[in-house]
Amino acid sequence: MANIGIDLGTTHSLVAVILNGEARCLLDDNERALLPSAVRYDDEGQPISIGWPALEAAGKPGGTTFTSAKRFMGRSAPEVADEARLFHYNLVENDDKAVRFRVGSREITPVEISSFILRILHARAEECLFGRPGGAVITVPAYFDDAQRQSTRDAAKVAGVNVLRLLNEPTAAALAYGLNQGTNGQKVAVYDLGGGTFDISILTLEDGIFQVLSTAGDTRLGGDDFDQALAAILLQQANVSNPDGTTYRAAIRAAELAKRELTDHPSATLKAELNGQSVEAEIDRGSFEALIRPIVKRTAEACQQALKDAGLEAHEIDQVVLVGGSTRVPLVRTYVAELFGRPPHCDLDPDKVVALGAAMQADILTGNSDLAEDMLLLDVIPLSLGLEMMGGVVERLIPRCSTIPAASSQTFTTHVDNQTAVDLHVLQGERELVSDCRSLGRFKLTGIAPQPAGVPRIKVEFMVDADGILRVSAEDTTTGNNTTIDVQPSYGLSEDEIENMLEDAIDNAETDVDERLLIEARIEAEQISNQVSKAIKADSALLQEGEEDAITALLSTLEEAMKGSDRHRISSVSKEIDEVTAPFAQRRIERDLQIAIQGKSASHVAEELGITK
Repeated sequence: MANIGIDLGTTHSLVAVILNGEARCLLDDNERALLPSAVRYDDEGQPISIGWPALEAAGKPGGTTFTSAKRFMGRSAPEVADEARLFHYNLVENDDKAVRFRVGSREITPVEISSFILRILHARAEECLFGRPGGAVITVPAYFDDAQRQSTRDAAKVAGVNVLRLLNEPTAAALAYGLNQGTNGQKVAVYDLGGGTFDISILTLEDGIFQVLSTAGDTRLGGDDFDQALAAILLQQANVSNPDGTTYRAAIRAAELAKRELTDHPSATLKAELNGQSVEAEIDRGSFEALIRPIVKRTAEACQQALKDAGLEAHEIDQVVLVGGSTRVPLVRTYVAELFGRPPHCDLDPDKVVALGAAMQADILTGNSDLAEDMLLLDVIPLSLGLEMMGGVVERLIPRCSTIPAASSQTFTTHVDNQTAVDLHVLQGERELVSDCRSLGRFKLTGIAPQPAGVPRIKVEFMVDADGILRVSAEDTTTGNNTTIDVQPSYGLSEDEIENMLEDAIDNAETDVDERLLIEARIEAEQISNQVSKAIKADSALLQEGEEDAITALLSTLEEAMKGSDRHRISSVSKEIDEVTAPFAQRRIERDLQIAIQGKSASHVAEELGITK
């Protein structure tokens, strides 16, 4: 059985595998590698679509589409309250243990949302590989803390995905680039700006060893922030100061499309239906860059911190690698070049490179990979781990940037005479006070022999595995009493909740996936049918003899297929319609082009089309 690599992204997710010695992203029925990380629920809180159909319906009434769930993973309700309001999600604020959103009568968690994405990707892999994958390497932002990593594992568990390892996204990218670009012996900065997270990692690659020297970042910074800035312009144009969820999602979708347009064109039009009115706003690239420059500049602090931790200056970096869809934005590339004094390296598709690297690591873990002899990963822990001491201060046991797997132990004692138990409070962060660090969990060691204060010896050991997941053990060296736990984060789902979700997923797994894929195929087919019908009605004069009859017959066939439950049949007829209507579509484009250039000089037309001599 082949192992797979999964990039569980904020905006889009992908799955990849090694085929014939080459890493490849697996495609859906419409030959798309990207799956939008979007899940739509109806008004009763039942999931109705995943991926592209969910994203397309985001700005429409009659349901709620959740995107950017990754930004809420492993967080508490108070931590994400402002962001939830920004996305117009109905946050259950009386739960300080886990993030929950209310839709209808149901409460939905980011873990559940992410599990649907993982389930679809796993099903895609199973279909493409003609069998169930053996296991998966799932990538996470390097700066994800223990709670966020645990939540990712929980989502995979609910989805029925066997997680072999969690791999830091920049490390996965370096793996892909190192194999393809031969960066042996060089120092590499991996600048990873995705939809909702930012990471910077400094690595050395030598003799097949990928060693991470340092990592830093911000788990709440990314392309989503660009979209929100653009959406604000559109809402202002529409005089909407307090939009509801549907209106805001429509504005965000329009902003995302305009952002993509501005990557390759000097200007774009923000266009959306807001509160029943059609709203448009023109924006040029210069205005867009001025709008997002403060957001992009926020990445500099993390870059400087990573360089400092690695003991390097920017000019000592040999190569800068760009990862994440948001690095397509021209201003980002320009800013990175200024920051490091050299143009960034972007030979591989920034959307796919993380998934490709994950597939390589997954292949290595099969035990019989051609890559295994030539490659070794040495990753680091992003944030220090420690314990609460008397007075509310933190004692660090494992400092940040320690190579993982890592272990450290320290001996403590009691502060009260005849004390028979101690509470251990595990923390993560760089501050000196407990109140300024993130709580990962608490547990108790009992059975300590009653002795005067300062006499007992309690050995505490921290162990971080290759996934960056922490295990803590404590032992009274006098009595031998001990306890060991996999730290359950203070913010997350309980074991019972995960178990219930897992049971539901197992009971309905095959039916759920089939139904969702069928729904997606029907929605896409309906869109194709509507577009083609409108085109025929508007431009029937451009049809050649026999074309209309052939297209009409296919549309009837598609309509019949949509009534059935064979999604492969629906996709097949949809593709056939695309092929048959291609000449008609080309004639429409040529007609529109002729109208557009009438009365204009050749030089003017060349200038508009961006054609230079």
